[in-house]
Amino acid sequence: MKFYARLFALNLKSQMQYKFSLFLSCLGQFITAFTSFFSVQFIFMQIDSVNDFTYGQVLLCFAVIMLSFSIGEAVGGGLTTFPRMVNVGEFDRILTRPRNHILQVIIPLFDFTRIGLLVQGGIVLAMAIPQSGVVWTVPKVITLVLMIVCGAVLFFCLFLFQAAFAFFTMNSLDFLNIFTYGARQFGRYPFSVYGKKILYFLTFCVPLALIQYYPLLFLIDDTAHPGYMFIPCLSLIFILPCWALFKVGIRKYKSAGS
Repeated sequence: MKFYARLFALNLKSQMQYKFSLFLSCLGQFITAFTSFFSVQFIFMQIDSVNDFTYGQVLLCFAVIMLSFSIGEAVGGGLTTFPRMVNVGEFDRILTRPRNHILQVIIPLFDFTRIGLLVQGGIVLAMAIPQSGVVWTVPKVITLVLMIVCGAVLFFCLFLFQAAFAFFTMNSLDFLNIFTYGARQFGRYPFSVYGKKILYFLTFCVPLALIQYYPLLFLIDDTAHPGYMFIPCLSLIFILPCWALFKVGIRKYKSAGS
Protein backbone atom coordinates (compact mmCIF):
# COMPACT_ATOMS: atom_id res chain seq x y z
CA MET A 1 0.00 0.00 0.00
CA LYS A 2 2.93 2.38 0.61
CA PHE A 3 3.88 2.05 -3.04
CA TYR A 4 0.40 3.04 -4.24
CA ALA A 5 0.16 5.84 -1.66
CA ARG A 6 3.45 7.24 -2.92
CA LEU A 7 2.26 7.10 -6.53
CA PHE A 8 -0.92 8.93 -5.54
CA ALA A 9 1.02 11.57 -3.60
CA LEU A 10 3.43 12.15 -6.49
CA ASN A 11 0.50 12.59 -8.88
CA LEU A 12 -1.16 15.10 -6.55
CA LYS A 13 2.13 16.96 -6.08
CA SER A 14 2.69 17.19 -9.84
CA GLN A 15 -0.79 18.59 -10.45
CA MET A 16 -0.41 21.04 -7.56
CA GLN A 17 2.74 22.50 -9.13
CA TYR A 18 0.44 24.72 -11.17
CA LYS A 19 -2.23 25.56 -8.63
CA PHE A 20 -3.89 28.30 -10.68
CA SER A 21 -4.12 26.02 -13.71
CA LEU A 22 -5.65 23.28 -11.54
CA PHE A 23 -8.13 25.78 -10.10
CA LEU A 24 -9.15 26.99 -13.57
CA SER A 25 -9.57 23.41 -14.77
CA CYS A 26 -11.82 22.61 -11.80
CA LEU A 27 -13.76 25.82 -12.38
CA GLY A 28 -14.14 24.99 -16.06
CA GLN A 29 -15.51 21.54 -15.20
CA PHE A 30 -17.92 23.16 -12.76
CA ILE A 31 -19.21 25.78 -15.21
CA THR A 32 -19.47 23.66 -18.36
CA ALA A 33 -21.33 20.91 -16.52
CA PHE A 34 -24.09 23.39 -15.71
CA THR A 35 -24.99 23.61 -19.40
CA SER A 36 -26.60 20.18 -19.02
CA PHE A 37 -28.42 21.37 -15.91
CA PHE A 38 -29.76 24.44 -17.71
CA SER A 39 -31.04 22.27 -20.57
CA VAL A 40 -33.11 20.26 -18.07
CA GLN A 41 -34.27 23.48 -16.46
CA PHE A 42 -35.35 24.88 -19.82
CA ILE A 43 -37.32 21.75 -20.76
CA PHE A 44 -39.26 21.81 -17.48
CA MET A 45 -40.13 25.44 -18.05
CA GLN A 46 -42.27 24.12 -20.92
CA ILE A 47 -43.63 20.88 -19.44
CA ASP A 48 -44.59 19.52 -16.01
CA SER A 49 -43.17 15.99 -16.26
CA VAL A 50 -41.19 13.60 -18.46
CA ASN A 51 -42.69 10.12 -18.71
CA ASP A 52 -44.53 10.84 -15.43
CA PHE A 53 -41.31 11.85 -13.64
CA THR A 54 -41.37 15.28 -12.02
CA TYR A 55 -38.71 17.94 -12.17
CA GLY A 56 -37.32 17.02 -8.75
CA GLN A 57 -37.15 13.32 -9.62
CA VAL A 58 -35.32 14.05 -12.87
CA LEU A 59 -32.88 16.24 -10.95
CA LEU A 60 -32.28 13.31 -8.61
CA CYS A 61 -31.34 11.12 -11.61
CA PHE A 62 -29.16 13.93 -12.95
CA ALA A 63 -27.30 14.34 -9.65
CA VAL A 64 -26.73 10.60 -9.15
CA ILE A 65 -25.26 10.19 -12.64
CA MET A 66 -23.10 13.30 -12.29
CA LEU A 67 -21.70 12.27 -8.90
CA SER A 68 -21.12 8.69 -10.03
CA PHE A 69 -19.49 9.74 -13.27
CA SER A 70 -17.23 12.35 -11.65
CA ILE A 71 -15.86 9.80 -9.17
CA GLY A 72 -15.59 7.02 -11.73
CA GLU A 73 -13.86 9.25 -14.27
CA ALA A 74 -11.49 10.76 -11.70
CA VAL A 75 -10.26 7.26 -10.89
CA GLY A 76 -10.57 5.55 -14.28
CA GLY A 77 -10.64 8.35 -16.83
CA GLY A 78 -6.89 8.00 -17.33
CA LEU A 79 -7.55 4.61 -18.88
CA THR A 80 -8.56 6.44 -22.05
CA THR A 81 -4.81 6.86 -22.68
CA PHE A 82 -4.17 3.14 -22.21
CA PRO A 83 -4.08 2.34 -25.97
CA ARG A 84 -1.17 4.77 -26.33
CA MET A 85 0.62 3.08 -23.41
CA VAL A 86 0.27 -0.25 -25.18
CA ASN A 87 1.35 1.10 -28.56
CA VAL A 88 4.53 2.82 -27.37
CA GLY A 89 5.55 0.04 -24.99
CA GLU A 90 4.95 1.84 -21.67
CA PHE A 91 2.88 -1.10 -20.47
CA ASP A 92 6.00 -3.30 -20.69
CA ARG A 93 7.52 -1.30 -17.83
CA ILE A 94 4.40 -1.88 -15.71
CA LEU A 95 4.57 -5.63 -16.31
CA THR A 96 8.10 -5.76 -14.87
CA ARG A 97 6.88 -4.57 -11.46
CA PRO A 98 5.46 -7.12 -9.01
CA ARG A 99 2.41 -4.95 -8.32
CA ASN A 100 -1.20 -4.82 -9.44
CA HIS A 101 -1.18 -3.76 -13.10
CA ILE A 102 -4.47 -1.87 -13.05
CA LEU A 103 -3.54 0.18 -9.98
CA GLN A 104 -0.19 1.07 -11.54
CA VAL A 105 -2.05 2.50 -14.53
CA ILE A 106 -4.85 4.42 -12.81
CA ILE A 107 -3.18 5.93 -9.73
CA PRO A 108 -0.61 8.12 -11.58
CA LEU A 109 -3.43 9.29 -13.88
CA PHE A 110 -5.96 10.20 -11.17
CA ASP A 111 -7.64 13.41 -12.33
CA PHE A 112 -8.16 15.94 -9.53
CA THR A 113 -9.86 18.42 -11.88
CA ARG A 114 -13.02 16.32 -11.61
CA ILE A 115 -13.58 17.97 -8.23
CA GLY A 116 -15.43 20.70 -10.15
CA LEU A 117 -17.86 18.17 -11.61
CA LEU A 118 -18.24 16.52 -8.21
CA VAL A 119 -19.15 19.84 -6.57
CA GLN A 120 -21.68 20.54 -9.31
CA GLY A 121 -23.31 17.15 -8.78
CA GLY A 122 -23.45 17.81 -5.04
CA ILE A 123 -25.20 21.14 -5.58
CA VAL A 124 -27.79 19.58 -7.89
CA LEU A 125 -28.35 16.76 -5.38
CA ALA A 126 -28.96 19.32 -2.62
CA MET A 127 -31.55 20.96 -4.87
CA ALA A 128 -33.17 17.66 -5.86
CA ILE A 129 -33.62 16.11 -2.41
CA PRO A 130 -36.30 18.55 -1.15
CA GLN A 131 -38.00 18.80 -4.58
CA SER A 132 -38.12 15.08 -5.41
CA GLY A 133 -41.19 14.35 -3.28
CA VAL A 134 -39.38 11.38 -1.71
CA VAL A 135 -40.24 10.63 1.92
CA TRP A 136 -36.71 10.04 3.15
CA THR A 137 -36.24 7.09 5.48
CA VAL A 138 -33.09 5.24 6.51
CA PRO A 139 -33.49 2.56 3.75
CA LYS A 140 -33.97 5.27 1.12
CA VAL A 141 -30.93 7.22 2.28
CA ILE A 142 -28.91 3.99 2.08
CA THR A 143 -30.32 3.41 -1.42
CA LEU A 144 -29.21 6.88 -2.53
CA VAL A 145 -25.70 6.26 -1.21
CA LEU A 146 -25.58 2.87 -2.95
CA MET A 147 -26.72 4.47 -6.22
CA ILE A 148 -23.77 6.87 -6.14
CA VAL A 149 -21.13 4.41 -4.88
CA CYS A 150 -22.15 1.54 -7.15
CA GLY A 151 -22.53 3.99 -10.03
CA ALA A 152 -18.95 5.21 -9.53
CA VAL A 153 -17.71 1.61 -9.58
CA LEU A 154 -19.75 0.89 -12.71
CA PHE A 155 -18.39 3.89 -14.59
CA PHE A 156 -14.85 2.88 -13.63
CA CYS A 157 -15.56 -0.62 -14.97
CA LEU A 158 -16.77 0.87 -18.25
CA PHE A 159 -13.49 2.77 -18.63
CA LEU A 160 -11.61 -0.44 -17.80
CA PHE A 161 -13.70 -2.41 -20.30
CA GLN A 162 -12.90 0.10 -23.03
CA ALA A 163 -9.19 0.09 -22.18
CA ALA A 164 -9.01 -3.72 -22.28
CA PHE A 165 -9.83 -3.72 -25.99
CA ALA A 166 -6.47 -2.04 -26.64
CA PHE A 167 -4.83 -5.45 -26.17
CA PHE A 168 -6.74 -6.76 -29.18
CA THR A 169 -7.24 -3.72 -31.43
CA MET A 170 -4.15 -1.62 -30.49
CA ASN A 171 -6.41 1.41 -30.83
CA SER A 172 -9.15 3.04 -28.80
CA LEU A 173 -12.70 2.05 -29.74
CA ASP A 174 -14.29 5.48 -29.62
CA PHE A 175 -17.83 4.16 -30.07
CA LEU A 176 -17.61 2.74 -26.53
CA ASN A 177 -17.63 6.32 -25.25
CA ILE A 178 -21.40 6.18 -25.61
CA PHE A 179 -21.46 4.12 -22.40
CA THR A 180 -19.23 6.53 -20.44
CA TYR A 181 -19.44 10.12 -21.63
CA GLY A 182 -22.66 9.35 -23.48
CA ALA A 183 -24.25 7.86 -20.36
CA ARG A 184 -23.38 11.04 -18.50
CA GLN A 185 -25.56 12.96 -20.97
CA PHE A 186 -28.38 10.45 -21.42
CA GLY A 187 -28.50 9.78 -17.67
CA ARG A 188 -29.93 13.23 -17.08
CA TYR A 189 -33.35 11.59 -17.45
CA PRO A 190 -34.68 8.23 -16.22
CA PHE A 191 -33.60 5.63 -18.76
CA SER A 192 -37.19 4.53 -19.34
CA VAL A 193 -37.81 7.66 -21.42
CA TYR A 194 -35.67 6.17 -24.21
CA GLY A 195 -37.94 3.18 -24.74
CA LYS A 196 -38.20 -0.41 -23.53
CA LYS A 197 -35.44 -1.81 -25.77
CA ILE A 198 -32.90 0.69 -24.49
CA LEU A 199 -34.05 0.08 -20.92
CA TYR A 200 -33.63 -3.69 -21.30
CA PHE A 201 -30.16 -3.21 -22.77
CA LEU A 202 -29.16 -0.93 -19.89
CA THR A 203 -30.50 -3.52 -17.45
CA PHE A 204 -29.07 -6.79 -18.69
CA CYS A 205 -26.06 -5.80 -20.83
CA VAL A 206 -24.64 -2.55 -19.46
CA PRO A 207 -26.41 -2.24 -16.09
CA LEU A 208 -26.66 1.54 -15.89
CA ALA A 209 -30.40 1.30 -15.19
CA LEU A 210 -29.60 -0.63 -12.00
CA ILE A 211 -27.91 2.42 -10.48
CA GLN A 212 -30.41 4.98 -11.77
CA TYR A 213 -33.88 3.97 -12.98
CA TYR A 214 -34.89 1.03 -10.75
CA PRO A 215 -33.57 2.55 -7.50
CA LEU A 216 -35.46 5.73 -8.37
CA LEU A 217 -38.69 3.71 -8.55
CA PHE A 218 -37.95 2.41 -5.06
CA LEU A 219 -37.32 5.93 -3.75
CA ILE A 220 -40.60 7.35 -5.04
CA ASP A 221 -42.72 4.29 -4.14
CA ASP A 222 -43.48 4.22 -0.42
CA THR A 223 -44.99 0.72 -0.71
CA ALA A 224 -41.90 -0.91 -2.25
CA HIS A 225 -40.25 -3.82 -0.44
CA PRO A 226 -37.16 -2.74 1.60
CA GLY A 227 -35.11 -5.40 -0.18
CA TYR A 228 -35.22 -3.28 -3.33
CA MET A 229 -32.80 -0.86 -1.69
CA PHE A 230 -29.98 -3.20 -2.71
CA ILE A 231 -30.80 -3.10 -6.43
CA PRO A 232 -27.71 -0.94 -7.20
CA CYS A 233 -25.49 -3.69 -5.79
CA LEU A 234 -26.54 -5.97 -8.65
CA SER A 235 -24.63 -3.70 -11.04
CA LEU A 236 -21.38 -4.78 -9.36
CA ILE A 237 -21.64 -8.09 -11.23
CA PHE A 238 -20.36 -6.12 -14.21
CA ILE A 239 -16.95 -6.06 -12.51
CA LEU A 240 -16.43 -9.72 -13.42
CA PRO A 241 -16.51 -9.50 -17.25
CA CYS A 242 -14.48 -6.27 -17.22
CA TRP A 243 -11.77 -7.73 -14.99
CA ALA A 244 -11.78 -11.01 -16.93
CA LEU A 245 -11.38 -9.23 -20.28
CA PHE A 246 -8.44 -7.22 -18.95
CA LYS A 247 -6.75 -10.34 -17.56
CA VAL A 248 -7.25 -12.19 -20.87
CA GLY A 249 -5.74 -9.18 -22.64
CA ILE A 250 -2.65 -9.32 -20.43
CA ARG A 251 -2.17 -13.01 -21.23
CA LYS A 252 -2.51 -12.31 -24.95
CA TYR A 253 -0.34 -9.18 -24.84
CA LYS A 254 2.82 -9.07 -26.90
CA SER A 255 5.45 -6.43 -26.29
CA ALA A 256 5.43 -3.40 -28.56
CA GLY A 257 9.17 -3.88 -28.86
CA SER A 258 10.08 -0.24 -28.30
